[in-house]
This record gives sequence, C-alpha cells and structure tokens, in this order.
Amino acid sequence: MYLKKLQEKRAKAQEKMEGLVNKAKAEEREFTEEEMAEFEELEKTIKSIIETIEKIKEGRKLTEEKEPETEEEEKTKKEEEIEQRALAEEKAFENYLRGKVEERADVNLTATENGAVIPSSIADKIISKVVEICPIYQLAERYNVNGTLTIPLYDESTQSITCAYATEFTDLESTSGKFTNISLSGYLAGALTKVSKSLINNSKFDIVTFVVNKMAESISKFIEKELLIGTDNKITGLRGVTQQITANSQTSITADNLIDTQDEVPDLHQANAIWIMNKTTRNSIRKLKDTEGNYLLNRDLSSKWGYTLLGKDVYTSDNMPKISAGNTVVYYGDMTGLAVKVGEDINIEVLREKFATQHAVGVVGYIEIDSKVQDVQKLSKLVMASASGSQGTE
Repeated sequence: MYLKKLQEKRAKAQEKMEGLVNKAKAEEREFTEEEMAEFEELEKTIKSIIETIEKIKEGRKLTEEKEPETEEEEKTKKEEEIEQRALAEEKAFENYLRGKVEERADVNLTATENGAVIPSSIADKIISKVVEICPIYQLAERYNVNGTLTIPLYDESTQSITCAYATEFTDLESTSGKFTNISLSGYLAGALTKVSKSLINNSKFDIVTFVVNKMAESISKFIEKELLIGTDNKITGLRGVTQQITANSQTSITADNLIDTQDEVPDLHQANAIWIMNKTTRNSIRKLKDTEGNYLLNRDLSSKWGYTLLGKDVYTSDNMPKISAGNTVVYYGDMTGLAVKVGEDINIEVLREKFATQHAVGVVGYIEIDSKVQDVQKLSKLVMASASGSQGTE
C-alpha cells in the first residue's frame, strides 16, 4: 500500500510539471521565477520518490533471498501487483483518451479496427458503479456467467410439502410442490458515451472518473428500466411477478390495497423487502392512514431512500408507470426473488476516429443481460383496475 501511495504521489508531481510546461508553451514564454522554483521542487520530489521506490524494491529482493515469503506476505505481494496493474491500465486508458502513446508497448491499450479495447480493470469499475447507483440490480440475485443459465424454480402456490399425524400401518399421503425451471439467455445491449475533446485536453480534468461515471449512468438506466418494465420477447424482469393485488379504482390507491400487497409476501421473506413505485405514486399515498389513524408513509432519514411505508423502505423510479387504468404501479418484496444474468465478458471500446469531426471521442460498451423472477413467493405487485372494470392486468 505504501508503494502504491508513492507511485500515485509521483504521478501527481509529473502531471503538475507537465502543466507548467504546457502553460509556458501555450503562452510562448519562459518560466517565471515562481514557476521555475516550483518545477525544481517537483523535480526533487520525483527524484526522491524514485530513489525511495528503488530502495524498497532492493530491500524486498534481499528479504526474498534470505527467506521464503510467508502466506500472508505472498498474498500482500499479489494484491500490490494487482493494484499496480490496475493503476497502469488506468493510466494507459487516460493516455489513450488524451491521444498519448507510451514508449513502452506493454502499457498501451490493445488496438482494434475502430479504436482500442478497454482493460478489464476499467470495465470492472464501470460495472461496480452500475451496482452502486442501480438499487434494483444491486439487490437482485446476480449471476455473472456466459451462455444460457438454467435455474430450478420450486412453486408451492397450488400444493406444498406438508407434515401430518400418521397412523401405524397406514400409508402417508404424498404431497409436494412443483419443480420447474427458468432459463436466462443473453440479450445484447449497447451504450455510447461521447466525450468532448475540450475536456480531454484539460490535463487537470479527471477524465477516467468522468467516463466511468457516464458509462455507468447510461448502463444503469437501461438495466433498471428492463428489470422494472421489461421488453416484449426480450428481458422479462419483474413482469414475471404472479402474486397480484388489484385496486378497486383506476385512479386511486387505498390503505387496504397496500396492506394486502405487503401481505401477499410470506413473513419468511419480509425481512429484506422494499417498495418500488413512481414518485407520483408515492406522493398520492402520503395522506393514507391505517385504521388507527397512523400514516402509512413516513419521512425517515435513517432509511435507504428517505421514506418508509408500512415499515419498509420506499424506492422511487421514473421507469415505474404512473397511476392509470391497468398499470402495475407498485412492486413489493425481497428483490433476491429476481434473477439477473450478465455475461462475464463486457466489451468496452474507445473510438477515437469515428467522432473526430465532432471534436469528440466515443466510448461504447456492450453487455449481455437477461432477467426473470426466480422465486415467486418473494415478490408481489399492485395493479390498478382496468378500464373495462374487470380485474386489472399488466
């Protein structure tokens, strides 16, 4: 960890030196006295850091010659190597975006016809950010595998395994639930982020974090929409929820509707349950009370998203339908009842030439994803009455 900090400090000092040089070049002048003093101080700092790093490496080499590494030392060494590789890949990614090519070929990105393939460490950062900013994806049961994934599905909605009193010499009656399965394949989806070259050319701008965040936002918006709404003949997502309460009205929700929706999920699965709805739906139920006059929805700063409904956190998403005839307006339950499969190989590329005429660089990412309900008992939904006056449907 200490070695990593030294290398980061050296990189920052080098960036400051480059900034001083670039500023003087741009203004076609010599260094001022202050700039010269700062440049020399940075130069001393870098030389000192390089010498310190060399001493650390020499010390390690002597230690290695004296005695074999312990398991803990070996683990630490591997972790440092992974960290150093990630730092080198991140720097190579930044340099590629800025149009710089290193003299050492091993620190450059792998070139393709259209641009360059992004190192796995950058792709991992993007996916980690997606998990962080997309609660539904974060809370669902995630599978990172390639190909088709088959998950066994056990359904006790019509019949279940039961235990009963028995009489000697009398056969027990056989009871069991129903075993089926769901298959998760992979539907290809792509996200494109264009980055202004004006931003890229600003050496003080953290371009790597900007690209990671923008790609993550684009991918997470797509994933959340598909998990909540789904698309015909593609991702099903929460469309597959079968435990349903239908409101008596096309335009309003009652306290009883919400209580019934919550009670559809067995107590066994209530511990990690949450509510999901549109912000306008949340606003429409703020004045609802139970039979004892207590508000169902409460402002709660200690909750994940600032509100609780019947004791459970409330998450709002613009992707959820608003209150209208036949719409599914609320989901409730433990989101691990939803299975999401994302392929292990996430392809992300930088396209330097394609958008050159727009004074921009493109970053494109492709993922393979599928999602279906894997445990019907963990999830329920509230559907508004249909326009025909019959039972509401999705």
